[in-house]
Amino acid sequence: MQTGYTAAIKRDGEWWIGWIEEIPGVNCQEATREALIESLRSTLAEAIELNREQARATAGQEFEELAIAP
Repeated sequence: MQTGYTAAIKRDGEWWIGWIEEIPGVNCQEATREALIESLRSTLAEAIELNREQARATAGQEFEELAIAP
């Protein structure tokens, strides 16, 4: 299982913006670098949980879970 993700972050004027490289759609904008990192962590966790719930619902009652490494 993947144990970490990569955030690409930068300052853009008065804002900090960032993206999680491995997960499309996980991006945030905050006033401080620290707030951005926390927001990215939270948004990443929510996206993973939502994806997990959707995958399990789509798989139905009987399915197998396995760890897949790239």
